[in-house]
Amino acid sequence: MDPQEFEARYREQIKDILNRLQSAMVVSSQLEHTIADIGEAVQILSRDVEQFLAEQRPGSGDGSLS
Repeated sequence: MDPQEFEARYREQIKDILNRLQSAMVVSSQLEHTIADIGEAVQILSRDVEQFLAEQRPGSGDGSLS
């Protein structure tokens, strides 16, 4: 392999590696957003369940949590 072929091969491999890294970063960002959305959904569900259970307790006819 001559130096020009080596350089062309090196540049192509670097280009491929950088493209893969960029793709991984995009996926990572999407995953982070999805995890945050799931966390928010769990918090909302937990709040709703707590509120429902509080309303089901005897003597809590007014529906307040206190």
